[in-house]
Amino acid sequence: MATSAELAMIGLVVVPLAAAIAVFMAAGRSAAAWGVVAAAVQFGLVVWLTRSILVLGPLRYRMGGWEAPLGIPLYADGVTALMLIMTAVVGSATTIYAIGYFSAAKHGHADSSNQQAEQAFWPLWLVLWSALNALFLSGDIFNLYVTLELLTLSAVALIGLAGRARALVAAMRYLIAALVGSLFYLLGVALMYSAYGTVSWELLGEQVRPDAVTLWAAALMIVGLLLKTALFPLHFWLPDAHANAPAPVSGLLSGLVLKASFFIILRLWFFVFAPVMASQAGPLLSGLGAAAIVWGSLQAVRQQRVKRMIAYSTVAQIGYLFLVFGLADGESAMAAWRGAAYFAFAHACAKTAAFMVAGSLMHAAASDDLDRWEGIGRREPMLMFAFGLAGVSLMGLPPSGGFIAKWLLLNAAVSGGHWGLAVVMLVGGLLTAVYVFRVVAISLSASAPQPATVPVPRVMRWPPLALAVVVVVCGIVTTEPLRLLEVGSPFSPVAEAEP
Repeated sequence: MATSAELAMIGLVVVPLAAAIAVFMAAGRSAAAWGVVAAAVQFGLVVWLTRSILVLGPLRYRMGGWEAPLGIPLYADGVTALMLIMTAVVGSATTIYAIGYFSAAKHGHADSSNQQAEQAFWPLWLVLWSALNALFLSGDIFNLYVTLELLTLSAVALIGLAGRARALVAAMRYLIAALVGSLFYLLGVALMYSAYGTVSWELLGEQVRPDAVTLWAAALMIVGLLLKTALFPLHFWLPDAHANAPAPVSGLLSGLVLKASFFIILRLWFFVFAPVMASQAGPLLSGLGAAAIVWGSLQAVRQQRVKRMIAYSTVAQIGYLFLVFGLADGESAMAAWRGAAYFAFAHACAKTAAFMVAGSLMHAAASDDLDRWEGIGRREPMLMFAFGLAGVSLMGLPPSGGFIAKWLLLNAAVSGGHWGLAVVMLVGGLLTAVYVFRVVAISLSASAPQPATVPVPRVMRWPPLALAVVVVVCGIVTTEPLRLLEVGSPFSPVAEAEP
């Protein structure tokens, strides 16, 4: 008989999937209501599961009672819980925002989608939510592949909802890149299964040996996932996909979808392939992360379209996540681990809020061209306040979750003697300030008359503000989240015993 925590693990996958089926069967009627109900249930399940993890430690559940390697295992530790919380927070805000977004679309404003797009959004979004939860809870590398593919196909369809030629081209480019990455990953899974006879990542972590097959499998899987995560220089598909998708989808892509493939890399690197990774591999990934920070930030500064600016900002911010692979050694390992996971959460909330603000102001001004936004912040002060709060986290200023995350990464860099990475983090923060303040300054400009705008629905104002406030709260309330990240961590001083 499954415990309540195990039922919560199952519910996190089943509830949004059931809601997606219900929306599809109802032909779109009451779709938003199903989304809101699913979001509320998700919050309750995530809270219960997180509490159980803090009390009991890592949780394992074998579907149908079958043990590995035959059964389908579910696994949840501290970093899993944080990713599920991230998905619930961002997903709930996106659900509410999408209601206002598609309501405005019905009135024929710019950057709007037709009624068919709205009907397609809800089941696709709920399937994507289910796939995200299933991925974070998956206990074997093949199920990680299955959930990642379901996630990818949902994301591609969501990008195409905008209906414009540029959006469709961006969706196809993303699909091709994602399929190539999936092929690499699946080849690695096949090699691992042929060598060890199991796809359970816990069992693989106990059995891996530094032979040619394992090294090839690791290389194939990591490279495939780097393509899906859009780490520089494999980011070619990201700016167009994020900039041309509908505003709710842009936030989901940047805030959640990219974190899924990064989470798999994190899981594989430290829990499966750690004994066989060459000493140069970690610095290589962190070097690419540093290059992403500088190059993505410089490209963001050059952009005139706000959504494209935020998309290039994502290229840069993803680079911070990959610093952990070069910093997680010696006494600084735990700080780097905490910093990377905390940064993923803070970035998800801040970047989704930024895309929501961009979508709302794009609706108001009928454009996301920065020249059309002169003085618009004086007409929509709440939205600009939300953008400013999100920017504080992206810059890494206190009090924000981004500050805590970058402080942990910076401490790890300094204590480990990685001075180059420390300098890059500081430069990245300064470049982020340039493009954030550029948007704020133009939008609040008093020299230009307030532009003619259409009203922004109230429900499109509150979700980005709520996410921005969450990021600030994460910079103040840190004890419990950081303690959560110790549960099941590969760098925890107390090893978790197998039950």
